[in-house]
Amino acid sequence: MKQVVQNYKSGELAVLDVPVPGCKPGGVLVRSAYSLISTGTELMKVSEAGMSMLGKARSRPDQVAKVMQSVAVNGVPATYRKVMGKLDSWTPLGYSLCGVVEQVGAGVDDVKVGDLVACAGNEHALHAELNWVPKNLYAPVPDGLEPRHAAFGTVGSIALQGVRQGESRLGETALVIGLGLIGQLVVQLLTASGVRVVGVDPDPARCALAERLGAAACGDPESAAVEGAVAELTGGHGVDQVYLAAGGGSNQPVELAARLCRDRGRVVDIGKCRLDLPWNAYYEKELDVRFSRSYGPGRYDPEYELEGRDYPIGYVRWTERRNLACFLDLVARGSVDVEPLVSRVADFDDAVETYRSLKDGELKAVAVLFRYPDQQADAAGAAAPEVTVPAVKPPAATARQRPAPAAGKPVRLAFVGAGNYATSMLLPHLARRDGVELAAVVTTTALSAANARRKFGFAEATTDLDTVLGDEGIDAVFVVTRHSSHAELTRKALLAGKAVFVEKPLALTGDELAGVLAAVEESGNDRIQVGFNRRFAPLLREAKARFGARTGPASLRYLVNAGGLAHGSWYLRQDTEGSRFAGEGGHFIDTASWLLDADPVSVYAVTTPGNEDLQVVLGYPDGSTATISYVTTGSPGFPKETLDLVADGRVLRLDDFVRASVYGRKKWVSSRLPKARDKGQSAELAAFVGAVRTGGPMPVPLESLAATTAATLAVRTGLASGLPVTLAGAR
Repeated sequence: MKQVVQNYKSGELAVLDVPVPGCKPGGVLVRSAYSLISTGTELMKVSEAGMSMLGKARSRPDQVAKVMQSVAVNGVPATYRKVMGKLDSWTPLGYSLCGVVEQVGAGVDDVKVGDLVACAGNEHALHAELNWVPKNLYAPVPDGLEPRHAAFGTVGSIALQGVRQGESRLGETALVIGLGLIGQLVVQLLTASGVRVVGVDPDPARCALAERLGAAACGDPESAAVEGAVAELTGGHGVDQVYLAAGGGSNQPVELAARLCRDRGRVVDIGKCRLDLPWNAYYEKELDVRFSRSYGPGRYDPEYELEGRDYPIGYVRWTERRNLACFLDLVARGSVDVEPLVSRVADFDDAVETYRSLKDGELKAVAVLFRYPDQQADAAGAAAPEVTVPAVKPPAATARQRPAPAAGKPVRLAFVGAGNYATSMLLPHLARRDGVELAAVVTTTALSAANARRKFGFAEATTDLDTVLGDEGIDAVFVVTRHSSHAELTRKALLAGKAVFVEKPLALTGDELAGVLAAVEESGNDRIQVGFNRRFAPLLREAKARFGARTGPASLRYLVNAGGLAHGSWYLRQDTEGSRFAGEGGHFIDTASWLLDADPVSVYAVTTPGNEDLQVVLGYPDGSTATISYVTTGSPGFPKETLDLVADGRVLRLDDFVRASVYGRKKWVSSRLPKARDKGQSAELAAFVGAVRTGGPMPVPLESLAATTAATLAVRTGLASGLPVTLAGAR
């Protein structure tokens, strides 16, 4: 495996091939997904390594004292050999990462192989492809939290422990000196606790970032604005706490702390800055000076960190591990937002160059992440994930594909599933359509089948799917069940030689999609339609016709005001039914692709922390783009779907399938439709039944159905990596 190392004597950095660590009892072997560079602690170490021997001695007087003690005991030659041997060796870097459990050691029962965990420790959460991490130095990542955000767990725990040491209370005011990575996190944690924050940093960009993340005011330590803000917020009394998150050799932070702190306030040292306390200033205010020891109780205790001996919660409420889990929960719930802190995501193989850029000042950064190989592969050469669209091969045979019904005979349909969507949006259209016979309905419970038979006139109601699929008289099967069963039921119906109408989604995983397409190839039956009905909506079709053909790339914006879900909705069962967007996002991707007359070739997705709001950007072969804003936090009084298509000096506007307009040399505006919106279900069903009756092509090419499904699935991949996803093999 590969690991980032440094020679402290020469300052040389390298990515070395080293053996994979063994999985010892009491811990887990973790494959890194993302690791975080501490732009404070690690850069200080890197900078020290580049100093002369005298410079190293000046920067670490504590180590010089140890050397002198060794000289007194062991003599100069032995001490010299010992010191040089230690300096002239590779040392690790890194202490905060997120990865996937690859192996579980004996005595560990709280995680399993494949679980996502955040890891801590400068001996265990290293910049390396694999790390062995003891039990008390990892915590499971909450569902929905992106790995790149979970990689902040350790530095977040450091900031959290500092805030705990300050004992802040609702309504108090705090001063944070130093707005680097730790300082920015302290600002957010305090703000989330109901504390008003004033920030101090000489960098205007960092001050602006802290204000964006919740600080009441920020400024340069030399600026009168900081003192003015403190006076205004505290009525002239001074802040309740000061958090020292700065580094360097200046004594200015502790002097500023004394000046702006109230009588008997608290000063908490989190960073590593000079601490020559001005005695009079601290004595006269009786300031309480506290130190925050890294991630929390347990740090530097080998029985806790290495042997896994936890402290009883009744005596030590917040240990290292509990702090780590708490911070991850805060990020997962949106109380802390780490994404604005990410200045760059670099490939792990580029670690040496990344450190050099940081050390030389070419890269100005708050936080930098290393992305490991399994998270890589790029649109421009080496970064973005790639999702393969399974190849749609021409059917190898047609022996099992059912011929079109004889002239004059009705198209006989079977429904698998008779839930709310089937009974409200599909069956009412089919029940009154000439030339259609509802032959059989199959459900898992006898009563629902009987109800559907009574209401819509099915000839047969049953719970036996195999009998229905084996009925030679059935021409087509509708799959309208829970999402998790769509792919398998579609596969079975195709292999039985039936035409298939499957409600979206076609599949919830890439393997399921590949299985459906394999069934097409095996059976020679490509008679399939997915319920992407919006492209059949009469109003949208007329608007597209009036917009006309394009000559240049287009920009499309699609706002879906999806709204929240009722408690108990089966859409919430993401472990079995997939995410909400996986279930219905194909609707909007298909509509965009139909309007742009192409299938997407790339997908980029981001989510809003704490809810299901998504922004999905699709790229198309001719340079066109489509942005789908899928939001659940909007007003229920606002229309659900609005769409704008812009190209060649023209604009197409759709307002929730009630009104459409086209702006060009001439303006066209449709009349307002009745309150009942026509989203195309009736026309879609007519097209499907017509194709089954005549044996003609299906309404939507199979290649397009596969591409839309793959693009929908790629949203999840993109959210996990934070990178654009290339749809390999897409048209």
